[in-house]
Amino acid sequence: MFVVMVLAARWVVRRFSLPIGFGSWFGVELAALGLLVCTELTVGFWLRGLTLNQYLRTWDAVAGSAYLVMLVVFAMMPLSVARR
Repeated sequence: MFVVMVLAARWVVRRFSLPIGFGSWFGVELAALGLLVCTELTVGFWLRGLTLNQYLRTWDAVAGSAYLVMLVVFAMMPLSVARR
């Protein structure tokens, strides 16, 4: 998953050529995070037929924590890649 995030972030940085800086990338990062969370919820709720409570119970402490950390990494990846 991490490799795909890096590759996708590099593609976005090259494709859209926004100036490097937190302000210019904040919207891109927020939009990507929003799309990812919407997709996750759609898969979890609609396709699998789960309620929010059932969905959250499928997480264990380690997997849930790792998922939340990866969401933050995902959101910050375009800015991280752009600075290189």
